Amino acid sequence: MYNHWEELEKSIHNCQKCQLCKQRKNIVFGEGNQQADLMFIGEGPGADEDAQGLPFVGKAGQLMNKAFQALGIKREEVYITNIVKCRPPANRVPEEQEATACLDYLRNQVILVKPKVIVLLGSTALKNILGKELGITSSRGKWIEKKGIYYMPTWHPAALLRDENKKIEFWKDLKQVVEFFKNTPN
Repeated sequence: MYNHWEELEKSIHNCQKCQLCKQRKNIVFGEGNQQADLMFIGEGPGADEDAQGLPFVGKAGQLMNKAFQALGIKREEVYITNIVKCRPPANRVPEEQEATACLDYLRNQVILVKPKVIVLLGSTALKNILGKELGITSSRGKWIEKKGIYYMPTWHPAALLRDENKKIEFWKDLKQVVEFFKNTPN
């Protein structure tokens, strides 16, 4: 357990726990408000993220930014990270041992941020955070509370690029998150 962001980030930079470290250009630690009430967790970095060392900067991230803007969510006020911190080859789904290798880092990020709500972007985030038995199709759009944190599973923005029909559901899910904050006292 790391009590400071600098220690945690240094540990991730030196990580050799799985084979993903061998081809990474950059780790993609996460970015945003480190005391955010709202956190987003995706799957893993893609090529653009690996090149820049920042999460959600490629096409999926641009789509997410448009949704944020339309809903009045400021990217700099939320915290965004992924299950794995290094890019899986050819943007494949992280293997179980790769995700497991990074989960302590992610748990530490959640402990340091202390969010009220975590939006789980896609199946990989859902299964690794709330349980392997859950499916994104049946879980998306439904609030799940665990240890005082409210989770909203929804589609990963990359899925919206493949299937435009999912945009409406993604939008509805994020609207629920915005409404949660409007209706919840600080």
